[in-house]
Amino acid sequence: MKLDRALQLFIQDLQFHKQSSSKTIAAYESDLKAYVEALEYQGIFDVEFIKSSHIEDYIGDIRIGYAVNSTARKASSIRSFHKFLNERYDLQDPSLNIDVHHGNGALPVFATMSEIELLMASFNDDDPKQILDHALLEMIYSCGLRVSETVYLQFNNVNLDTGFVRVIGKGSKERIVPIARGSIKLFKKYIIKSRQLFLKESTNLFFINTSGRKVTQRYVQLLMQNKCEDLGFKKHITPHKLRHSYATHLLQNGADLRSIQEMLGHSDISTTEVYTHVANKHLRNEYEKSHDSQLNEEIIFPKLQNNKK
Repeated sequence: MKLDRALQLFIQDLQFHKQSSSKTIAAYESDLKAYVEALEYQGIFDVEFIKSSHIEDYIGDIRIGYAVNSTARKASSIRSFHKFLNERYDLQDPSLNIDVHHGNGALPVFATMSEIELLMASFNDDDPKQILDHALLEMIYSCGLRVSETVYLQFNNVNLDTGFVRVIGKGSKERIVPIARGSIKLFKKYIIKSRQLFLKESTNLFFINTSGRKVTQRYVQLLMQNKCEDLGFKKHITPHKLRHSYATHLLQNGADLRSIQEMLGHSDISTTEVYTHVANKHLRNEYEKSHDSQLNEEIIFPKLQNNKK
């Protein structure tokens, strides 16, 4: 079923049964139009192709720009929409296990630097297929791109000589993002050892799969999922959370919010400001971990501490 048709049927059902006020119905419609628009931007036009990972990534996006209560309401609208389609049309409900945490849990999840290093070191850069996989995740993390921006990235928009990539983001907004110097060597290797090998016909896409076609967003999501399982990561790190990691690490290393806003393509600085809370929370956790360790050391080795005096 097409997304726009599914939304139309859901709103009509709400209006017919009159179980909600006109104001509530309008809020449902507004929330779900934005949800449908985000899915269509990713090339998903049919309800059957929506996965739980798509909903998780969408909620991850909106939770950065909205208050916790607003995010919870929007997530509730999405769950109601899919529940309706499941009960009325027997369509699979991808929102069943989606949860929106309140308080500190609303902050974006991100990978630590050691987790990123472990992830990137896990690829065999002598294998053309693994070079492609490595380059995909490296582009998302090292440039802070959305998954959709990565798979649709144009070859002539990547300049490895100057170290910049031209990104066409949401609403066809354009931004120029620097490529991390340490990543350029990998992208050059991808072009020579993978892309040229996979190329079957002329295309301006930067990333192509082993058949010479466009890499799908689902492929990238499964790649990250499999990597997390193989590496034993306890966190649920999606490709989109690599983007969160990019922003958080930039902030932790002294980048200013305005620059991060520009590189992420956020239209409002308040959307970017959430990363200050992430960085502050991480700093607090590290302090408490260190402080607890020091206390434990004093309790376990009191005589040693006294001898030092």
